[in-house]
Amino acid sequence: MPDLSLPITPPVPPMEARSTDTVPVEGDWLYEPKWDGFRCIVFRDHSAVELQSKSSKSLTRYFPEVVDAVRSLGARQFVLDCELLVPDQEDVSFDLLLQRVHPAESRVRRLATETPAWLIAFDLLARGSTRSLLDRPLAERRADLEAFAAEY
Repeated sequence: MPDLSLPITPPVPPMEARSTDTVPVEGDWLYEPKWDGFRCIVFRDHSAVELQSKSSKSLTRYFPEVVDAVRSLGARQFVLDCELLVPDQEDVSFDLLLQRVHPAESRVRRLATETPAWLIAFDLLARGSTRSLLDRPLAERRADLEAFAAEY
């Protein structure tokens, strides 16, 4: 795990949905689709990038193309709550995603080229070296995420 100078550092538990028998229709609710992927907290501190799983394990070595994509963003310090997916034709494939978690570096590199992963961000947890957004409501963080995405 790299040494990070961020306001939020690993491990960070992802926010989790609550099971319910009915979908609430009153009030200010935000909905996200249920993806068939791996939950992933992305930490970027300049050149250091860490991909953390829902169980707080590092996913960084298994997704080098995602690490490269994160490094290519203009923003230098941030923390995102995301989902890692591997597309397959017109859907996503959990089976292809599972194949990416492999001990052989050569296979990881080959699959990163053959079946590159996507990173779907749905929450901005921190921006910059001192600005944690965790104390703000999700609706505000969502607006910050949309502004962040439009900027980079």
